[in-house]
Parts: sequence; C-alpha cells; structure tokens
Amino acid sequence: MTNNDKRYSKQLLGKTIVSKTGRRFGELGNLHFETKTGELLQLELKNPTSLANGLDLERDEEGNILIPYSAVIAIGDFVVVSEEDII
Repeated sequence: MTNNDKRYSKQLLGKTIVSKTGRRFGELGNLHFETKTGELLQLELKNPTSLANGLDLERDEEGNILIPYSAVIAIGDFVVVSEEDII
C-alpha cells in the first residue's frame, strides 16, 4: 500500500453510509481488511442509525455493526451500499 492509498482510506472515514434509495445507516468508523492481501472485507459503522440498529447485521466482538465491502456500490460524497446485499 502506498502513502497515497493510506491518505485516501483516511479520507473515507466519517463518510455517511447510505443505501441506493438514500436510507442512512450511519458513518464509516473503520475499515476491516485481510492483512496478508490488503483485501477490504468490511466497513465498521460509527453512529449507527435506528434503521441499522434494527437490522440483524453482523457485529464484531465489541458490538460494532459491520457491513460487507462486497455490498459497496459506489464511493463519493457518500458510501453507497446495496441494501439487498446486507439484510
């Protein structure tokens, strides 16, 4: 991973995570990745909304809600995820 990649990943933190239809899940709190390959695995939610809390989403050992990276459709001003892929 180059320095440019590291700066970019830090720019993602705090972005709002929404569905294709605009339903808000919370903010990106952390990225979980495979250390050997660098493959992104999951997004950790920070400040989850009541919508996110009400869904039966995977959680880590600290109770943080996790969204699989495979559900990400687009990253720009928001992180857009496919709601069908996470519920």
